Parts: sequence; structure tokens; C-alpha cells
Amino acid sequence: MITGFEKIVEERIQSAQKQGFFDHLPGQGIPLPEENMSGMNNELKLAFKILKNADCLPPELEIKKEIQSTQTLLNAMPDTQEKYKAIKKLNFLIMKLNMTRSSRPDMEIPQHYFDPLVERVEN
Repeated sequence: MITGFEKIVEERIQSAQKQGFFDHLPGQGIPLPEENMSGMNNELKLAFKILKNADCLPPELEIKKEIQSTQTLLNAMPDTQEKYKAIKKLNFLIMKLNMTRSSRPDMEIPQHYFDPLVERVEN
């Protein structure tokens, strides 16, 4: 059974289709990519789908995303003092990411940004 609101929405979508508002959109005619969740139990699949639809990332991925943005900012910084602060933040984020993992220490991301960048800044 369609409610009154759903009927109005459906009518507006059909009207927009007839007027051509959905023609020539990016990705038109291209199938959506399949999500590869084979080998995962149904409860986890559902949980990940809910989190993805809510635009929520696991903490580890949030930290990785922040590391990438800090690296990008660091590459564009001309100021020595600002670079030093960004390097400290980057090393802290890498340490935080490594602490959240339950992996072997040799698999951790190395904090190799500090020494080479300090040398470049000093020269």
C-alpha cells in the first residue's frame, strides 16, 4: 500500500523523468559495482552495509583517512614551524593506528617521516 507521501514522491520522479532531468547523468548505463562480501557471515554483511549507508567508517579507517590528509597537507606546507607540527601529528596518528591493530609489530606502519623531513627542513 502506497502512502500519500510516497505517491507524491513517485509522481514527481516520473514527471522529472518525462522532462529529461535524469538524462545524461554521470555513470548512466554503467552497472553499479558489486560489493564483494563473500566469505562473511550474514550478520556482519548486514552490519557493514548499515554502517556504510550511514557513512560511518571503522576507527582504523578513520585514522588512515586522517593520515592521508595530513600527508597531503604536509607536502603543500612551505612553513618550517607548520611542517614540524604536522610531522608530530602524523607520527601520533601512525602510532595510534599501530596501537589499534592486533598484528605483529613488523607489520606496522613505520614512523619514517620525522627524520627525513626534519633534515629537508633544516637544509
